[in-house]
Amino acid sequence: MKPYHWESHHGNFGDDLNLWLWDFLLPGLRDVHDDVMLVGVGTVLNDVLLPARQRKLVIGSGYGYGAVPDTSTEFWDIRCVRGEKTAAKLGLAPEKGIVDPAVMVTEMPDFKGLPKLYKKTFVPHWESAEFGMWETVCEPAGLTYLDPRGEAKAVIRAIAQSEFIVAESMHGAILADAFRVPWVAVSTSPSINSFKWSDWAGSVGVDYQPRYVPVSTRAEAAKKGSRFWGMSFPPPAGPVIAETGSVPAYEGPAHEGDVLVRPQETQSRSLRKLAKQVLAAPSTLALWQASRAEPRLSPDGRLEERKERFAAVLETVKRDYL
Repeated sequence: MKPYHWESHHGNFGDDLNLWLWDFLLPGLRDVHDDVMLVGVGTVLNDVLLPARQRKLVIGSGYGYGAVPDTSTEFWDIRCVRGEKTAAKLGLAPEKGIVDPAVMVTEMPDFKGLPKLYKKTFVPHWESAEFGMWETVCEPAGLTYLDPRGEAKAVIRAIAQSEFIVAESMHGAILADAFRVPWVAVSTSPSINSFKWSDWAGSVGVDYQPRYVPVSTRAEAAKKGSRFWGMSFPPPAGPVIAETGSVPAYEGPAHEGDVLVRPQETQSRSLRKLAKQVLAAPSTLALWQASRAEPRLSPDGRLEERKERFAAVLETVKRDYL
């Protein structure tokens, strides 16, 4: 059995944790049932993304893009989905909507006992990271910038090691909540997919009420159909199915191990950076305000209850497949 992994060109830690999370939760799954695809973390339940005539074992996935798939055929075994909104869309009992599987990352030894290293951290959506200049915006706003396109375990460790998370990335908020790190949701786009956010938020007993933060660059405004310094851009032509749009590969600063290596700034580069910071001043102010807003955190009892229910589902999978 092989976990489904949508491998994006830009990288996205929420998708990429499918590469190793299921080996921890279901040891030995790759040695059985070669004809079954495990569909786990991600907003991937639609009528286009997954192979129609392949057996699929769904554990915690969500709906949010495209048309609802026909799950009445023999090719689907749905043990649970991300939340009650997804369950309703698929015609399942509300009890099938449990929680996003990413919350189980906190049970892994890799993420136990990590020291706090960062006060306040911003985790943008991958699209914002791709087309914006949020690292530059974070500096004067007093936040640590965390690129969601980085290696999944490194991104998750940084979330766990933060004291406060400002999240445009849904999995930034999911992991923050799972590690009991207070979080604030923000959005830079009026076309944000609020369904998937509300699906997860409802599962852990919180409301999705994002604070608006303006886009940081003209390129970002053009991509999102937003406004930048009075200039309006038309909205994108239709939704992207399961975030599978083709974008250029990430070409960020070079890395050596865990050390971020940046080229030495020249005077001209410093002036360009200053000019960009001036243009992004509204973004900086809004992000600063978000970092001082009242944070959210799901009730301890609710989260633990959901994790226990999810663990019980895993036991049924072990019984039937392993």
